[in-house]
Amino acid sequence: MINNTLASYTTCTPSIDTELDLADTRHKGIRQLESTLFFSPSLPLSISARQTWLIFAAAVFLVTVPVFVEAPIVRSLPSLSLALTAFWVWLSFTLMSRPATYVWGDLLLGFSWSWLAGAIYWGWLRWEPLWHLPVECIGLPFACWCLAKNWGKVGNWFYLGSLLGTVLTDVYFYLVDLIPYWRQIMIGDADLAPQILQNALMQVQAPWGQTWAIILALVLSIVGILPLGRKQRHWYAFGGAVLSTILVDSLFLLAAIAA
Repeated sequence: MINNTLASYTTCTPSIDTELDLADTRHKGIRQLESTLFFSPSLPLSISARQTWLIFAAAVFLVTVPVFVEAPIVRSLPSLSLALTAFWVWLSFTLMSRPATYVWGDLLLGFSWSWLAGAIYWGWLRWEPLWHLPVECIGLPFACWCLAKNWGKVGNWFYLGSLLGTVLTDVYFYLVDLIPYWRQIMIGDADLAPQILQNALMQVQAPWGQTWAIILALVLSIVGILPLGRKQRHWYAFGGAVLSTILVDSLFLLAAIAA
């Protein structure tokens, strides 16, 4: 009886050891996958740093896209511009379905909200500046909900950075009393646009306008640069979106001077 019991115990032992080995192998495999997908500190820092700077550059590029690419489309084909939002969302989820391109899909999803707001406002509501910020905030509830769920951090922080830049730019327009010129350009004859821009430029070049321009540029610089020290991808997306606001506003200023 004792011999049978020992034999039975000896026979079962290898299966238990085998199960433990398989469990340990699975656990190691999961940890390896997590380190690959989420850039654990065990990976070389250069890989993570390279991608974060690529995200920063992509964020800068995506902020300029609505200004220089969407604007011409939305002027003549607003419905097409609006429909393209669905394409950006589809493409973002397609990229997010693959681990290798997940972060780019994430970033593109945040960009989709900026594109949607631009299509709606500049397509049908551009004659009224008061509607600009409410429309630009169209993706804010979704972004806040996603961040509360800790999902889509790169894209949603990009959207928030872009929105912050838009808010501060609009605040400057109100402080320096540029809103009347905004309406005149949107409603008036295109031939009068250069003169309207020159009148607006006089407001900007006045001491009050220059003072607020410096203050808001400093705020944007500080808010955009400080998060970069955290070495996280979503902060690079946020910082790139905020800092690119200075670039876009500077280009508009140069255009007004050239006019």
